[in-house]
Amino acid sequence: MKSSTIPAVRVAPELREQLESVLQSGESLSQFVEASVREGVNRRLAQAEFVARGLASLESAKRTGQFVSADEVIGKLEKKLADARVRRSTQARPKR
Repeated sequence: MKSSTIPAVRVAPELREQLESVLQSGESLSQFVEASVREGVNRRLAQAEFVARGLASLESAKRTGQFVSADEVIGKLEKKLADARVRRSTQARPKR
């Protein structure tokens, strides 16, 4: 497959300097930009999939009437947090 180019982007000199200061050894500006664009695309695709799953779940809950209330979810999360705190505090005690 033939490759394509991404349009040039004008940035402030300060941003360019920051960018160049964080490049890894042997990494080019073009490689950094390509990696950043890939990460941005992947993040947006993941966000879109997350929203689609949430909307599908909402529709399913409306259609079936089966759902878990927010209070129930929060209660379960609070219990997990309390249990984790207890485990952490018992593990942190020095053994005698």
